Amino acid sequence: MDRLPTSSGTLVDILDRVLDKGLVVAGDIRISLANVELLTIRIRLLVCSVDKAEQIGLNWWKYDPHLTMPAGVARPVLTPAKPPARRARARVPNARRKA
Repeated sequence: MDRLPTSSGTLVDILDRVLDKGLVVAGDIRISLANVELLTIRIRLLVCSVDKAEQIGLNWWKYDPHLTMPAGVARPVLTPAKPPARRARARVPNARRKA
């Protein structure tokens, strides 16, 4: 028995097509009780390549100061915060001396 060739592509082909053409998912979810709207969730999702996004006018990441910094400016180095228990232990000896 011969198998018929399928027209489904590989994952790479599907991703290439989605990123090239774009994919839009849109929908609304509304929860009401006795004709009183309690919650509305509006979902808008666009999946596409950066090139495609720029073609359709979406380039907000270029102007977001948190995502872009001028050339030559070093990014600040974040130091890890002390755990709350360590901060509390550091304050306790000082509180005992004051009492």
